[in-house]
Amino acid sequence: MTKKQKKVFKRIIVTSVLFILLNVINKFLVTEDIRLAVWYKVPFITLYGVAYLIIGYDILKKAFKGIIKGQVFDENFLMAVATLGAIGVAIYNTVALGETEYDFNEAVAVMLFYQVGELFQSVAVGKSRKSITALMDIRPDYANIEKDGKLVQVDPEEVQTGTVITVQPGERVPLDGVIIEGTSTLNTSALTGESLPREVAAEDEVISGCINMTGVLKIRTSRGFGESTVSKILTLVEESSSRKSKSENFISKFARVYTPIVCVGALVLAVIPPVANIISGNEALWAQWIYRALTFLVISCPCALVVSIPLSFFAGLGAASKEGVLIKGSNYLETLSKVRTVVFDKTGTLTKGVFEVAGVHHNKIEEEKILEYAALAECSSSHPIAVSLREAYGKEIDRNRVSDIKEIAGHGLTAVVDGNEVACGNGKLMESLNLEYSPCSHTGTVIHVAINGEYCGHILISDVIKPEAKEAIEGLSKAGVKKSVMLTGDAKAVAEKVGQELGLTEVHSELLPQDKVSQVERLLSEQTEGKLAFVGDGINDAPVLSRADIGIAMGAMGSDAAIEAADIVLMDDNPVKIGRGIKISRKCIRIVYENIAFALGVKLACLVLGALGIANMWIAIFADVGVMVLAVLNAIRALKCK
Repeated sequence: MTKKQKKVFKRIIVTSVLFILLNVINKFLVTEDIRLAVWYKVPFITLYGVAYLIIGYDILKKAFKGIIKGQVFDENFLMAVATLGAIGVAIYNTVALGETEYDFNEAVAVMLFYQVGELFQSVAVGKSRKSITALMDIRPDYANIEKDGKLVQVDPEEVQTGTVITVQPGERVPLDGVIIEGTSTLNTSALTGESLPREVAAEDEVISGCINMTGVLKIRTSRGFGESTVSKILTLVEESSSRKSKSENFISKFARVYTPIVCVGALVLAVIPPVANIISGNEALWAQWIYRALTFLVISCPCALVVSIPLSFFAGLGAASKEGVLIKGSNYLETLSKVRTVVFDKTGTLTKGVFEVAGVHHNKIEEEKILEYAALAECSSSHPIAVSLREAYGKEIDRNRVSDIKEIAGHGLTAVVDGNEVACGNGKLMESLNLEYSPCSHTGTVIHVAINGEYCGHILISDVIKPEAKEAIEGLSKAGVKKSVMLTGDAKAVAEKVGQELGLTEVHSELLPQDKVSQVERLLSEQTEGKLAFVGDGINDAPVLSRADIGIAMGAMGSDAAIEAADIVLMDDNPVKIGRGIKISRKCIRIVYENIAFALGVKLACLVLGALGIANMWIAIFADVGVMVLAVLNAIRALKCK
């Protein structure tokens, strides 16, 4: 518990002891004659007042401040009026009517149990905040830079792009970058929610926020701290609390309207029936009706709704963060729960967005030789296809073996490798050289290779489907998504192959950015139920991410424009997390509705019973504090989702 919570706990203990002691003395240790004596009444009532002030002085103080500021109608005002009114009724009964039971118990007990409920709620909220804060505790404290043979700790914000930093075992990676030396195992659970550690070595990219578990790593930074993954995540989390859902806004508006209404209702209940009794010639029964009105006030306190609804959303956002799904606000969490159509970009979303050699076909010499000649011929090119050829070759390129490189626009290139004339390119290049070539029956980019005027085969290069993409589509179907669509600027044959492998509902290819927006507009107009989500990672996806009901961006490798335009960010680019995020959001919204129905149902029933005189202050305590405690416990369930 915090210092403030411990202080409240001590007050609860002191008040409880004094409360029990006064009841034992009054009921078992003194006679009725003594109870009637003034010398006994005054100090005894005073002690009850002391017990009340010990436990309730802060509530009275808050209510008074609220009145001064013009913010009258809140739970503090309701508790203050109800308990002070109950004390007034008890004093009237004791002094004016001569009752000997000194019925101050209810006023003190209401305040006591209210403070117990508030303490419980404070501890519960604190624990949920700590668990979420722990999940998001990814901000690095320092970065190690080597100076004069020693490691110096500096603020990550001061480290420039391209600086070499050292990360020792047990330390958090402070900045995004590429490993230039060392091998290790990284704990990425705080970022991605994955429990399995990730093995890394030289030339691997690493993102800030991971924990280095084993070896020493030297990393060349690729971004400044302000542009790093951890900085973006922290910014998104900070901003998410300012965006309220419709349910939260409804509760805030409801409380502002509801509280003055019940105050007026309590006043009517306290005045109209006694006046009606007087007019009809009967006894007024002021004490009885004032007591009912005070009970009505205690019951009406909207704490359960005001506390549990924001807590439910806060817990849902935390559970999603734990899974590596950063949701920018509870309004987007609520929208995500209604998603029935998910539209994907292809490259970088369902596929890795990197070209790889998928095979060597119709080759007349060894595959390794064809890859070697092609890689050497493409040694000076920075094109992704050339990069993929060099990676497939897998050996260091010796440029001394290559000469006379000539690039032919739209066709390919020719070069001399080890004294042999090599031609690499598409079918047009082979035709220009008057060489017969074998067409490829597979989908992808085809590089034909000819050596010394003789066709030797072709290399198939294609974008690789993410291994988790199929699982992601299946997960969405299980989560209740009715339609999964892919929009891409890639060729029709490539797009249809990906769509067929993944089991997508619709595939639309060869689209420009504006065409993607048009397709999303069409899908939105055709949609009869639920919301539409778009998932993308590129700069060209930003307009579509903004237009969709909810935009989801890839956070690790996605462009800044896409992340900025999106409402949700997947921290590890894993599309499986979309289905998990939808499940978490639906559980969270279900809990919100459960709390609203439960709180309003119990309060309505107790309000009717209170107005009829059936419910006393003890039932009022349950209707207020008990319902709040149960609603908070239910809200915390949103932190965990299977």
